Amino acid sequence: MTDKCPWAYRSKLELDYHDSHWGFPLHDEEMLFEMLILETMQAGLSWTTILAKREAMKDAFDPHIIKNYTDEKLADLLTDDRVIRNKLKIKATVSNAIAFLKVQEAHGTFDNYIWSFVDHTPIQTNFENIEDVPNFSPLAETISKDLKKKGFKFIGPTTVYAFMQSIGMVNDHLTTCPIHKKAAAH
Repeated sequence: MTDKCPWAYRSKLELDYHDSHWGFPLHDEEMLFEMLILETMQAGLSWTTILAKREAMKDAFDPHIIKNYTDEKLADLLTDDRVIRNKLKIKATVSNAIAFLKVQEAHGTFDNYIWSFVDHTPIQTNFENIEDVPNFSPLAETISKDLKKKGFKFIGPTTVYAFMQSIGMVNDHLTTCPIHKKAAAH
């Protein structure tokens, strides 16, 4: 019998996310921006918390809207308990929206830019134990540095590696997990 990745059992939200999203190659521009925002918001919080607030944060997933947030809008968000109310993270979201749009302009799509780091082919890992799955990698450090040069905030190597996992640039499902092969086949 195979077991899913242990973290997937922490909540129903995480199980659904694990089974249908995490580790699967993602190329949709809106979803790429959404995952980038969710991963930057996650720093210091549980993934269950982020997933629980995901629906309420839907407006934050459109960089064309976010880039125009005023100080008044940012202040309103700090009083909205449906979203992550961290001033620095909210401000970073605005910076990241602007940087995201600039990357799209320079590279045609953010997808083309981000996936070029892995030659547009997901990295398939073969970890058997959750303890072996890294929190970051040298590649994540390289991407983090490049994103920071482009104006992105709250985007250290650990956040970048989590982003890489979330969009399937790296498939870190354990080999015992039935989703490992399913994600690899996409």
